Amino acid sequence: MAHKIRFTKMHGCGNDYIYVNTMEYDIPNPSEAAIAWSDHHKGVGSDGLVLIGSSPVPEADYTMHIYNADGSEAMMCGNASRCIGKYLYERGLTDKREIRLLTLSGVKTLQLHISHDIVECVTVDMGEPVLEDEAQFISSRGLNKGVFVSMGNPHYVIFTDNVDLVGEMGRILEYHPAFPQRCNIEFAHVLSPSQEGSTTIRTRVWERGSGITLACGTGACATAVAACMTRRAGRTNDIVMDGGTLHIEWRESDNHVYMTGPAEFVFDGEIESSE
Repeated sequence: MAHKIRFTKMHGCGNDYIYVNTMEYDIPNPSEAAIAWSDHHKGVGSDGLVLIGSSPVPEADYTMHIYNADGSEAMMCGNASRCIGKYLYERGLTDKREIRLLTLSGVKTLQLHISHDIVECVTVDMGEPVLEDEAQFISSRGLNKGVFVSMGNPHYVIFTDNVDLVGEMGRILEYHPAFPQRCNIEFAHVLSPSQEGSTTIRTRVWERGSGITLACGTGACATAVAACMTRRAGRTNDIVMDGGTLHIEWRESDNHVYMTGPAEFVFDGEIESSE
């Protein structure tokens, strides 16, 4: 029997997802729903589906499950996590300004920056980047022009003067044999030299399972880490993506990467489900 499910469409720097509160609605086949609802011609149109739920463990307040437009489940999404923080606070589900979000890559802490009861931006503790072992794995398979960084999901960052190569090379590299689980691909160009202040880096992203997206939070983090590792930039960077700018800090004190950026509501709606 068909029934209606309320959803909210949100975006972080243009990275747009459909959000459903699973504390109110059951989505038994989220992969199928993500494929159908993300379709820009026959569905709502989005980069994927995000499910918000209550946490089964005391270490977290809420859960996030994210499904790409092709139905594959992602480990983590920085832009989606910021949107969840705004959703939870402004929809009255919490009054906390610090929210612990359980994801498939662990618990992420969201710090909400609020003015007049509006969440203006969110800082996410993205945890520590994973580098060395997988980087050696990639090099052994002939990919030595980029930098591999895992931010809970895999990223391969290529520094180039032509970031528009993302359209030509993104899909090829996503499915390269070196990445048996596929990979997110970033093409990055340093626009200003490293200095005490933030370095500006122009980045375009090919997201695993979604293709070219306007922004990617974990991709911005991976780009900043890769730039610092290769001495192209310092530990504080502004990553300029197609949909907007994310501020990334890789702190020496705890080796964690902190991402700060906006989150926006687009619209609310209802969609019919036959499940």
